[in-house]
Formats: sequence, structure tokens, C-alpha cells
Amino acid sequence: MPASFPETSATAEEEAYRHVQRALRFGRYKPGERLIPEEIAAEIGMSRMPVREAFRRLASDGLVVLRPNRGCVVAGLTVDELYEIFEIRSVLEGLAVRLAMPRIDEEEFEEFDRLLERMERAGQSGGSDWVVRHQEFHGRICALSQRPKLIHKISALHVVIEPYMRIWFDDCDKPHSAREEHAAVIAALRSGDGHHAEQVMQEHILGTAPLLAEFVSPGR
Repeated sequence: MPASFPETSATAEEEAYRHVQRALRFGRYKPGERLIPEEIAAEIGMSRMPVREAFRRLASDGLVVLRPNRGCVVAGLTVDELYEIFEIRSVLEGLAVRLAMPRIDEEEFEEFDRLLERMERAGQSGGSDWVVRHQEFHGRICALSQRPKLIHKISALHVVIEPYMRIWFDDCDKPHSAREEHAAVIAALRSGDGHHAEQVMQEHILGTAPLLAEFVSPGR
């Protein structure tokens, strides 16, 4: 008997899903661009069937659109859709903050401060690594809600807007108010008032939408 079983189609599908999702997050493919399963399969070194299955998952995430006679096309966002995503994020992450409050102790606050410092250093370096550090900060808070389905939905929304966050970051010097806004979130968490912290998180997220709106156009 062999030491291990051959890679299953489910494992191959997951690999294809992560490969394409990462490419979409980093802006390798542009809105409206058609994804060719044979080309992607050749890149990864697998058959096209797992790639097609990955396309279906990506479509359910809102990252691609499956169209008759055109296959898989990268989804783009209109300004209205971008605002809608931030509105949904504000509600879900506000809820996550409120649920996380009882689990936040001094050790967690120290971790928040470390994440904030990493975000600040990434912003000063001028690289779009700031976007990764930003997601780590939000992800850490959301993880403390201990609501897997809620965390999954929030994560999916971050993936949808990540390409636009990267374009926005690369176009500006750096998000000047980012440290102050995230420090305000930490201060709200320290207050011990769950509803206040929820409101501060919601306002922080909603305030970002207008800054990204001008970068939504596929022509950029």
C-alpha cells in the first residue's frame, strides 16, 4: 500500500480555488477579463476539472461571474456595489466586535497594539503590504467573536474589495488617518461598552467607502 493516497479532486479544487483567489486579490486579473481554465490548470499542474469547480466557488463568493458562451469572467464593482459591500461589512464587523468583547483581555490588547504597529510600518514603507496588515488587524478582532460563519462572510467581503484597496493604497502616499482610526477602535474596545465599540467600528468602515469609490472604475 502506498504511503499516502493520491491527491483527491477536492484537494485539487481547493488548490485551484486558492490560486485563483490570490491572483484576484492581488489584481492580476482585471474586471471583465475572461479566465481560461486550461491556462490556469497548466499553471498549477492539474486537469481543468478542479479549476472549473473552483470557478463555481469563486462565483458564489462574488469574485467572478459565470456567463453562457463566455465562461468565467472576473467580476467588477460599481460604485453602488462598493458602498453596499461596506454597508454589509459595517453591520457584520460591528456585530463581531460586540460578540468579541467578553473575550478581549490585556493580552489581546497588546496584540492589537502590535498589529497596529505593523500596519504603521507597512504604510511607511510604501508597499501594499499595508493591506495585508490591515486585514490582520480586522481579522484578529473578528476571530474573537468565535462565530465561524460570521467570520467566513466577513473574510469573503474583504477578498472582494482587496484589489481596490491595493489600487487605492498605491495611488495615495498612505492612509494618513488609518492609525488614528484603528487606535480609536482599540480605545472603544477598552471602554468595555460593546454597543459603543460596535458603533465605532461601523463608522470606521463606512468612512472608508467614499475614499475607494473613485477607484472602482474598470478603466483605472
